[in-house]
Formats: sequence, structure tokens, C-alpha cells
Amino acid sequence: MPPSPRRLFSRSETRPDTPRAAPPPPPAFRQSVGGVPAPAPRAGPGGQWERGSGWHANEQVCRGGGWLERGRARARGCKRSGSGSREHKGPGSRSSSAAMASAPPPPALFSAAEVQRRCAAGACWVRRGARLYDLTGFVRRHPGGEQLLRARAGRDVSADLDGPPHRHSDNARRWLEQYYVGELRGPTQDSQENGTVTYASAQDANPNVDPRCKSVDFEKDLVDWQKPLLWQVGHLGEKYDEWVHQPVDRPLRLFHSDFLEACTKTSWYIVLAVWSPLVMYLTWFYFRSLTRDNVRLFSSFTTEYAIPMSKYVFPFFFCFGLLLWTAVEYVLHRFLFHMKPPASNSYLIMLHFLIHGQHHKSPYDGSRLVFPPLPASLMIFSTYVILRIFLPETLAGIVFTGGLLGYITYDMMHYYLHYGSPSKGTYLYRMKAYHVKHHFEHQKSGFGISSKIWDIFCHTLIPETSEKEQ
Repeated sequence: MPPSPRRLFSRSETRPDTPRAAPPPPPAFRQSVGGVPAPAPRAGPGGQWERGSGWHANEQVCRGGGWLERGRARARGCKRSGSGSREHKGPGSRSSSAAMASAPPPPALFSAAEVQRRCAAGACWVRRGARLYDLTGFVRRHPGGEQLLRARAGRDVSADLDGPPHRHSDNARRWLEQYYVGELRGPTQDSQENGTVTYASAQDANPNVDPRCKSVDFEKDLVDWQKPLLWQVGHLGEKYDEWVHQPVDRPLRLFHSDFLEACTKTSWYIVLAVWSPLVMYLTWFYFRSLTRDNVRLFSSFTTEYAIPMSKYVFPFFFCFGLLLWTAVEYVLHRFLFHMKPPASNSYLIMLHFLIHGQHHKSPYDGSRLVFPPLPASLMIFSTYVILRIFLPETLAGIVFTGGLLGYITYDMMHYYLHYGSPSKGTYLYRMKAYHVKHHFEHQKSGFGISSKIWDIFCHTLIPETSEKEQ
């Protein structure tokens, strides 16, 4: 059989912008529905099938025929089914699916035996009414001590939250909701003892629960936690002060730049590695200067009344530097770190969040509990310049070295107050409870970290609450 001759095309026929005749629709679209033949689709200009002709215009894949349209294809209102075809979504499908997506999932249910089994394995679960909380990761940070929480594992802590000996603040109750894991299946132990069956939630179990103490919802927060926060907080305005003093238990990011972000984070041992060698060197250097040089007090102002100094005054000036640091610590914390920026100035809001607000929002972010070396060096050497105005070089250096040791002690102590678990009755135990009250309840008092001395002197001491508040 002779081969068929080749078909020849003109130049105009091969141009891409030349309109071509519309290809015939696939047979699948000519099937009858209910015995009535389906109307043939109409071809629009340029070979595009018009809307309303029985199939979607600009369809990319047509059902049944496997025919592909060449051109810009978009299948709107279609979804791929399990067989590989596309099914049309009705007008109410999107709204119904959105409603299903926004509906909260049902809470997980746990039996009392399962809760006790987890606690026996080392976890620390507590309940409040029928609501269950996993505090395993928080027990060491609890201001009342780890053993206090361990002793209440598997039990209802509603009475402990209300006191005595301590009534927990609204922020503490909000903090608890971050560890919510589900509901207790079946009646609670308390209701069994009373002869009643109760499947109530925490709100129903305790009608005195403050309605403001809700679960921390990061998806509905004033900021987007998936993005850096520094540029967002500047637009909070009047809501910033209330928002920043509602602590959360999660790390945060400040900058888009990884380099800038790294400059705002520091591990606790970096402080020791950077500043401890300097303290040891300066201690040796200035003690030798005091013994070898003719050092006179007040020589910066007068030579007639200058007092010669011996090497035995070294401990006095060194301890004076330690005491001076506690005053610097208090002044910075109260008047700089806790300034209230004006709601109309986004830059001051961002500055406040950068230097201290971030710590109050995320108090247990372990990488932000000590000062990074770069900003700390600016503060430290500014202090030396001020001391040099009033004291001769050697004496100013001794006071500065004592203050530097005080700063190291402050940073290490601050980290331990957040992450350590001191023994009950010790000084660090009392300071930990004192500092946690500053974070969660008394943000306008309790500014001392390493000591309460200046809080006592300036009347900003946090009142002791040993009895249940009525």
C-alpha cells in the first residue's frame, strides 16, 4: 500500500497567534443524562469553549477523554477525586470546609488509671476539675519547688491555686492553660466521693475561675508568632503594656536576620567565659598598683587634701564596688527596663521590648536570661568612665572590678532563679519566689534580683502573702 502524501502548511497557518478551528469535544461530553442528549458545547472566539456550555472553560484535563487543551488552563471549582478525575464543588462547599477547619478538635480523653500510670512513670500530670495538665517540663522551674508539684501529681490542684498558703495570680492560671492535654474520662474522684457524677470542665467545676484566664492561643494573638516580633510589637500601641506582661512559655524571635538574632542570644556560660578572666586580671593588676604606686584619695579634685591609700583598703573599695552594683541593678531595672513607652511612639515600644519586654513576655527563654557580651560591654565600660571622673585611676579600677564581679553574680543568679530548683528555706529559694512574683503579679515592684535591700530602702518591696486572699 503506497504511503500517504505529506500535508503542506503555509506560513500563516504555522503562526502561533493564528486562530485555529476549535477541536471537537471529547465523546464524554456528548453522553445523555436521563435519556436526554446533552447539548454540544459551543465554541467561542479563538477556539475557547464558552462558559455554561456543559463543561468548564479553560479546563485543563477533561473527564473521560484524556484530551488536553493547549493554552492557559485553569480548573476553577474542581477538586481531584480518588480516581484521578476532577469533581465540581458546589457553592457552599468552600464555606462548609472552612467551618470544619475552624471548628476546634474534640479534647483528648484520659482515664484516671491512665493518668496514674503516667505519673508512676515519672510524668507530672495534675487536674483542675476535669481538665488535665502535663507539668513534667515545668516542675524544676516551679517557684514553690519541684517536690511540691511532684507531691500533687495526679491530683486536683484547684484548692492549691486558690491558697493557702499562696493564691496564684491570673497570669499563673493562664500559664497553667499552656500545658492542657485533655479531659478526664468519667466522673472525677471528688464527685465519686460526694456521691455525684460530674463531667464538668474546669469552668463548671470552679465557678470562681476568672473568665479572663483562658488558654493561650498563639493563632489568635495580637502578633504572629511565626514571624519576628520586634517590628510587630511597635504597632500594638495601647495594648502593648498589657500584652507584654502576659507571659508565655515559648521562645521568641526578634529579627529576620540570623546574625542580628544571634547577637541577642547568649548562653549562661558565655558570661563566665568572657568576664571572669577580666575580673581576675584586673584584681591582680590594681592590687599591685595600689602597693607600688603613690595612690591618694581625692587627688582628682585637690592635691592639698588628698589622702594616701595603703594596700589594706583594697577589700573596702572592692566591696564598695559590689554594693554599688546592687544600686545600679535596681536603678536600671526600675527606671529603664520598666519604663512605660508612650503608645504613640512605635520606636520606643520596640526599644523597650528589645531591652527588657521580651524577657517579661517569655521569661523562660533560656537564651535570653543573661546579657549578651556586646550590649553588656557598653554598660560596663560606661560605668568605668563615670567612676574615673570621681576617683583616681587605681581606686576607680578597684571599684570597677568589684562592680564587675557583682554583675557576673547578678547574671548567674538571675539565670538560676528562672531555671534552678533551690532547696526550701534557703536564700535562693526565697529570692526565686520573690522574682517570680515580680514576673507574674507585681511588675511594678520587686526590682531587686540579687538582693532586696534597695526594694526595702525605696519602698518597692513585694508584700508577703502567706494567707488566702478573700
